[in-house]
Amino acid sequence: MLKHRGFPGRLPGTDFQFTIRRANPKGVTPLTRRERFSDRKPADRRADSAFLLALLEHFWDQPFERGNLDAGRLSWLFGREVIAAEDPFDPASYDALLRIDLDMARSSFPDVFKGMSA
Repeated sequence: MLKHRGFPGRLPGTDFQFTIRRANPKGVTPLTRRERFSDRKPADRRADSAFLLALLEHFWDQPFERGNLDAGRLSWLFGREVIAAEDPFDPASYDALLRIDLDMARSSFPDVFKGMSA
């Protein structure tokens, strides 16, 4: 499992996890698309925004390996802002390639892009 060096481990001051320390010995947690309803807590929304910002700062529009990125946090963005970068895609693989759909990310999280170039 690839460890993304320099990627934040969690949202500062919270328990919202962004990365995992080691591979799950019981098997890889598959990525699934989670629905984001309009009544989600503001803290959950902040965690999504901070995670997307970290992804953008590290990878921008380039394909990246899932590696030690937290499956639960990725699943909140998967299928919308974060999409599969390979076909066939294995949602239960640490080696799976993903990429950010910049257009979707801009429309879903416009505040994240304020002040960014490109």
